[in-house]
Amino acid sequence: MNIAIVGAGSIGSGLASVLAKTSHSITVVDSDNGVAAAAKLKEQGVEVNAGALKPSVVAADVVILATPFAASKAIVAEADFSGKVLIDVSNPITDDFSGLQVGFTSSAAEELSALAPTAKVVKAFNTVFAQHYASGLQLNGEALQTFIASDDDAAKAVVTGLAVEIGLEPKDAGPLSNARYLEPLGFLNINFGYVLGYGTQIAPKWLSE
Repeated sequence: MNIAIVGAGSIGSGLASVLAKTSHSITVVDSDNGVAAAAKLKEQGVEVNAGALKPSVVAADVVILATPFAASKAIVAEADFSGKVLIDVSNPITDDFSGLQVGFTSSAAEELSALAPTAKVVKAFNTVFAQHYASGLQLNGEALQTFIASDDDAAKAVVTGLAVEIGLEPKDAGPLSNARYLEPLGFLNINFGYVLGYGTQIAPKWLSE
């Protein structure tokens, strides 16, 4: 598949680094058309393409929005995401990190879906710290989990497959409306890591017998 990653910060670059090890074609997109980001990744041995937003989205089967929520809203208004599997990895945290911009009655993922109604929106990867992408996506020898929510079963299956390919354990988190709870979980994880002093080598995990 052709996968476009919009956003070349720590999360976007981390996802690019692990997805580039699969058979998929990866394009990084940012305000610099991905040029500097792709060059930096290539210096690290990660082979990716650079691209501008609109043509990269047109060519993509899957688009990953690795951007803050406010930026994501502007991005979905700028390009045509019709028919694309659109993965939202954001946690819509306020600028002062005191809480969430949306939550419990809506979610960032649902708002993006409303802005791009012909896209197949999936919530995933929002509880995985960027640092894990460089350290094997494991803790104590076990794969990290990612919780995957969507109203489109086929899109959910695509993202589930990608999660497995990069070494994560996917967990079906139900409909997209459950992003209302996954995003607070992501915020709690960030709070544990950066406020309560647990560091970034942590991750939530759902256990069962």
